[in-house]
Amino acid sequence: MKPPLLFSASCLLLSALLVRAEEPPREWIDPDTGHRIVRLSDEPGTASLYFHQNAYTPDGKKLIVTTPHGLATIDLSTRKIEPVVNEKVGVIVVGRKSGDIYYSKREGQESVIFATNLETKATRKVATIKRGSIASVNSDETLLLGSYSVSEEKAPPPSSSAQQMGEKNATFQADYKAKEKDGSPMVFARAKDNRLHEQLMKIREQGGKVLFTVNTKTGEVKEVYHEAEWLNHLQFSPTDPNLIMFCHEGPWHEVDRLWTIRTDGTDLKKIHTRTMNLEIWGHEFFSADGKTIWYDLQTPRGEVFWLAGYELASGKRTWWALDRNNWSVHYNVSPDGKLFAGDGGDDEMVAHAPDGKWIYLFRPTTTEEVGGIPVKTNDALIHPGRFQPERLVNMSKHNYRLEPNVTFTPDQKWIVFRSNMHGATQVYAVEIAKAAKAK
Repeated sequence: MKPPLLFSASCLLLSALLVRAEEPPREWIDPDTGHRIVRLSDEPGTASLYFHQNAYTPDGKKLIVTTPHGLATIDLSTRKIEPVVNEKVGVIVVGRKSGDIYYSKREGQESVIFATNLETKATRKVATIKRGSIASVNSDETLLLGSYSVSEEKAPPPSSSAQQMGEKNATFQADYKAKEKDGSPMVFARAKDNRLHEQLMKIREQGGKVLFTVNTKTGEVKEVYHEAEWLNHLQFSPTDPNLIMFCHEGPWHEVDRLWTIRTDGTDLKKIHTRTMNLEIWGHEFFSADGKTIWYDLQTPRGEVFWLAGYELASGKRTWWALDRNNWSVHYNVSPDGKLFAGDGGDDEMVAHAPDGKWIYLFRPTTTEEVGGIPVKTNDALIHPGRFQPERLVNMSKHNYRLEPNVTFTPDQKWIVFRSNMHGATQVYAVEIAKAAKAK
């Protein structure tokens, strides 16, 4: 017997309401901050890139994101989404010169690097990698940068760095379990440190890692540097095609993390030196003009928080102080270098912030000299200041096993981030200016 028409209509209406309830809002004003937030993605499982990967086209009009099916662009003015690569690949960067998207794909026992033009969708094979993986492309797109383990004989899967392929890799080591001495489970941050330590010990025992470059025209592979350490977080300067930044990976208190080197293997330089026990630094990134390296600094770990800057040409150091609740998993800087952003963190992370789950905007304020009297050795000293924070997005419903990874849009009007605040991972943007009715 068929159900009554009224009953059927009610079921259909209820189903429609349930579907609508599960759909994340397209746009809203955060009642706690007064800032407008928009959802840029449509499909659950879409993610923005890791915070230091260039994800914007040279004209500033489009953003690259990963999807469950591959790669897509989002037009920042119209919000139109357009598929670019319709298969699972390891995204690397958007080329700063051509605007092509570089990515890696496994073919047999090799990792093959491709580049696809975002307008024509024409795809070219750039290089074949027999050992290791590629993490960066230099500013004039003449070189690829990668690393491989000394013990490695074959190319690994194509993901060129952690957190590149949507939610699975974006929760790198999030499911690792470890126990305290009393048998109780470790909180996420402590468990992750144990996992990093295990990986570091294994890599050291196996002879460390090798940095290498690949010529994008000829395919020539050159070894740049080899050390019995876990070399990771590889980045080319956004403006100097021959400058590489890399880190010694592992628990930050175990390693001297931050280094630079030239592509010919010369001028190896340690950017920061530890001055106290448990001093840690990391999650380093270049300023947009390539003149400064910025990094999370804690003196000591989990107690005193800074975003530290090192000016490459002069060696000048600037440290911006933050309160515990303002500490962020990752920071970023606006294209003009005047504003900073952070993606916050939960109470299990290194800062143990009781109220740190926010997307932040930071305005730096310099510490004034006493009485306006300059110190004679001022240029050789650290220049301190403080971030004045502004909360942009309430992230209380976000699970920080997925790191939000904030970036400024090229026009400096929005901050893009990824979040699971409504369930599945989506890409969002928050407007830096407050919404009109909230002013």
